[in-house]
Amino acid sequence: MYTALYRAERPEVFDEILGQEHIVKILRHQIASDTVGHAYLFCGSRGTGKTTCAKILARAVNCLSPVNGSPCGKCEACRASEDGGAIDIVEMDAASNNGVNDVRDIRDSVVYAPSFLKNRVFIIDEVHMLSISAFNALLKTLEEPPANVVFILATTELQKLPATIISRCQRFDFRRIPSAEIAAHLTEIAQAESLTLDADAAMAIARLARGGMRDAISLLELNVRPDRHITLDSVREVTGMIGREELARVVRDVASRNTEDLFSFVDELYVSPKDVSVFWQDLISYYRDMLVVKTAASPDKFLDLTGDELADLRDCASKFSYASLLWQGKVLADTGIRMSRGGDRRVEAEFSLMRICDPESDTSPEALAARLTALEDRIAMGISPIPVAKRPAPADTAHASSAPAAAPRKAGDTDAGQDTAGAAVPAPTAENRWKTVGWMREVAQRFESYDPGRAAFLRDAKAYYCAANQKIRLLLSNSFAIQMLDAPETVALLRNLMQGYEKVDDLEFVTAEAQERDTSFLLIDDIINGKDN
Repeated sequence: MYTALYRAERPEVFDEILGQEHIVKILRHQIASDTVGHAYLFCGSRGTGKTTCAKILARAVNCLSPVNGSPCGKCEACRASEDGGAIDIVEMDAASNNGVNDVRDIRDSVVYAPSFLKNRVFIIDEVHMLSISAFNALLKTLEEPPANVVFILATTELQKLPATIISRCQRFDFRRIPSAEIAAHLTEIAQAESLTLDADAAMAIARLARGGMRDAISLLELNVRPDRHITLDSVREVTGMIGREELARVVRDVASRNTEDLFSFVDELYVSPKDVSVFWQDLISYYRDMLVVKTAASPDKFLDLTGDELADLRDCASKFSYASLLWQGKVLADTGIRMSRGGDRRVEAEFSLMRICDPESDTSPEALAARLTALEDRIAMGISPIPVAKRPAPADTAHASSAPAAAPRKAGDTDAGQDTAGAAVPAPTAENRWKTVGWMREVAQRFESYDPGRAAFLRDAKAYYCAANQKIRLLLSNSFAIQMLDAPETVALLRNLMQGYEKVDDLEFVTAEAQERDTSFLLIDDIINGKDN
């Protein structure tokens, strides 16, 4: 009879378990030093190796000559365990045997000595499915079992276990396996099975598995074709997944509010063999990735992407504000829930995409926050938040324009030391000589990784430096930008970022109007060219 690939590839020793080195190291040490506990609790997401590790541990505690903490596979006990003829190793599925009578049978049988092996091992899978009365019946036996009895409990939902059960076990948390390790292992399996597996197809399967090796191997087996060549296109065709290029296309259409192309995309998706709900989950994941790029200083640590994919993701994320990503992601997630409850997937998808294209029609707090952020960004860039119609010129403009122009100022004029307001212009000194700095854009980019919300107010800021008093002046578009940036923690962060370029003792914020009124501000370039400010 045919054996599923994930069963045929099940590890036989601890060395073959991937991604759980923190657990394997402890278990091997306990076997080697003969300090095996009486009860273990293996918890974690599906397909990460809990049951496999339990089977290996059950054989290892009975092995007559373990090799580096793993079963040797050659002794009589190992052979009996592998053949399934060892009655001293009992496996129970709590999903179908969850009553108190099932646990009483275990409790009554543990009093008997092992019939063939050194230890009796009880493996209870999906232990969280036991009833409350079954847990209560297990408590005392689990706390003080007879000699030569070992309990191994496995669960995917630790939160459903009573604290009294957890406290009586040695708990081991199984982690999701990194996609790179899964892809590498799939490549090894493909070679052993005489399959041709493309690298991008292996990575696509690994991402779909979401950290579970069993799911990844099952997807690999599902994609085997008569030509035994597995490509990225074949994986997408079989699984219904959408490529990141198509996801980026949808995101850009949302950013540009291109509703025509969005309707066309949903229509193409609906008539194709691909599942709308699968695409929707991929789109939610893409928004999550954009949020990571928008907020994390080192997004590479949280994303399994190539360099080109990361660059494309950054470009898409730059088209949205932080608040917009949060609001749109929530809309997409809520729509995904409705789809899972039986809603019309096409209608839900179209309504949701139209909704995030038009935040003005949404009165939810998240949508209002996104709209407010957009207005703040426009103000920070000096753009009017509301389009203003051009006003007609005043009636006396013609008379003003026909007035003779003022004679150019000469060096010998008596008012050469006066500005247009009549205030005296100071002579150039070390204290009022400023120079334009060229590193402000780099500082703004670094600042965005720490505080994305306020980074927009630095987008078009100009910086000037006075070496005499080691002072930086930031020229901002309006007073609202000053209000948002002039906070103690923000000023301290900016000064720290600027220290890598100039020694900064003081930092001030001014608007263009305030700088025009400041007669003490003299730009070095203007002084050299014989101009006043």
